[in-house]
Amino acid sequence: MFELTPNQITMARVYLLPLVVLLIFYPFSEYNIVAALVFGAAAATDWLDGYLARLKNQVTELGKLLDPIADKLLLVAALVPLVSLHRVPAWIAVIILSREFAVTGLRSVAAYKGKIIAADKLGKYKVGTQITGIILLILNWNLGFINFYILGNIVIFISMILAVISGYLYFKRYWDTIKESEHDS
Repeated sequence: MFELTPNQITMARVYLLPLVVLLIFYPFSEYNIVAALVFGAAAATDWLDGYLARLKNQVTELGKLLDPIADKLLLVAALVPLVSLHRVPAWIAVIILSREFAVTGLRSVAAYKGKIIAADKLGKYKVGTQITGIILLILNWNLGFINFYILGNIVIFISMILAVISGYLYFKRYWDTIKESEHDS
């Protein structure tokens, strides 16, 4: 029986990126649901690859490198087209993406210094609101009293606030860890 490794699942997320972009830009609104499903499936692989890596004791250095990169690329692949289609304000996308790359860089520096800065619950909520907001904005439906564009922008705004707060907390934990290690030396 063929079994995908966690790293192959992470790479599947990367391979889905062009399809996500293509479907978001596809001019027929019927494809919005397909785009949302593909984006949702790609986002779900983030949970799946980590779960399988821990379950099967297959956590690798390559996986630790690829997973956050694949996550950021998925966000870029969704947010940039949504900005282009005027569904997300560019400034919100810039703040969200800047935080993602800043924290990834910080975690890399910390890892180089032998320090681990673990994700916290706020970061998990941030990811959940980002995925939810992006799916709502991809769908872009108006179901009478429920306008997905407005709802999606509210959710993506909340995710931006969570991104800023959780980004600040990452940097604070990093500096606290560095000060503590300097104090112990």
